[in-house]
Amino acid sequence: MLVLLAGIFVVHIATVVMLFVSTIANVWVVANDGSSSLGLWKNCSNGVCDPLSYGGEGALKSVQAFMILSIIFSVVSLVVFVFQLFTMEKGNCFFLSGAVMLVCWLCVLIGVSIYTHHYSYEGGFHHGYCFILGWICFCFSFIIGVLYLVLRKK
Repeated sequence: MLVLLAGIFVVHIATVVMLFVSTIANVWVVANDGSSSLGLWKNCSNGVCDPLSYGGEGALKSVQAFMILSIIFSVVSLVVFVFQLFTMEKGNCFFLSGAVMLVCWLCVLIGVSIYTHHYSYEGGFHHGYCFILGWICFCFSFIIGVLYLVLRKK
């Protein structure tokens, strides 16, 4: 049981770190020649980063908001899990931390889906590692949330 809890904790920490990286870094879309990249916040070209030209669009602001919310909910879920780990009675489930993590999962799903729908680039561009990390965090946060819901403290 201790190994399972430790494993879930490590995957949760990894998910938080990947959410931070995918939200902060400016590599959601990359030019095929590697000369430029686009992120949620800046457009980088040849080592110079400028604000996005489409930064005022509602879709991009929604993606930014949902990714920030996913980070907040993931960190809150981690804190609640650690708190429940030391204060909860034996036999109880980690419902609160699981529910908060599933809200994080929903925020990641909405944010990355909006970006996928509105900003799919063709010809000369491909998705970067931040976009891929977002979808990996989507999978990890769902798995962690479900595991928290079914996990009982022994």
